[in-house]
Amino acid sequence: MSYQLPAEFQDILFVLAHPDDADFGAAGTVARWTREGRRVHYLLCTSGDKGTPDPTQRPAELARVREAEQREAARRLGVASTLFLGRHDGELEVSLPFRAEITAVIRRLRPQLVLTFDPWRPYQLHPDHRAVGFTTLDAIIAARDPLYFPEQQRDGLTAHRVREVWLFATENPDVWIDITETMEAKLHALQAHVSQTRDWAAVEARVRERARQAGAAYGVRYAEVFKRLELPLG
Repeated sequence: MSYQLPAEFQDILFVLAHPDDADFGAAGTVARWTREGRRVHYLLCTSGDKGTPDPTQRPAELARVREAEQREAARRLGVASTLFLGRHDGELEVSLPFRAEITAVIRRLRPQLVLTFDPWRPYQLHPDHRAVGFTTLDAIIAARDPLYFPEQQRDGLTAHRVREVWLFATENPDVWIDITETMEAKLHALQAHVSQTRDWAAVEARVRERARQAGAAYGVRYAEVFKRLELPLG
């Protein structure tokens, strides 16, 4: 049976590098959760201002376009909020200031579950994906203890303990979600990313095949897979 989240998991936060990351990686799962009445939030660390093969494209204009595309995709999925940190594409690095930014969002939204990239995936080439994965995991630990970033406490962002973290784009999944009923919702969301999916037939074929391969391992038509980590109490 496809994994069912505990009923008390009502706020779920995705921490992502670029617009479209969550929708390629997990939009079928997002659609299932929003249909169950859960609040899903997107935190985009960049606005994808370099995500184009066109050297004449202006980064600021591209960022505006891709933010609008992401907001539309999120709307189609029923995502509760879409936030952007405004950092530059290709320049994310593991650092304390970056960790503090993500920690503040976790303390404000107070999710029971956080999803992000698997930073330990073998041969993960994109530096932004690695940086977001590692920094998000560091921020989850910082968010739970009040003496980390005490200035946030003074601003009313009190400590918060995340219950679980799931990693997508992983080589070692141990949780799967049946997205057979939400596959079309995933594709509909991806179509909002017009700047990134101009060869739609090829994109759709690739997305369906990836989900089909994941589903075949569990006897369903389409699935998405994750690595699940429970957070230690100490």
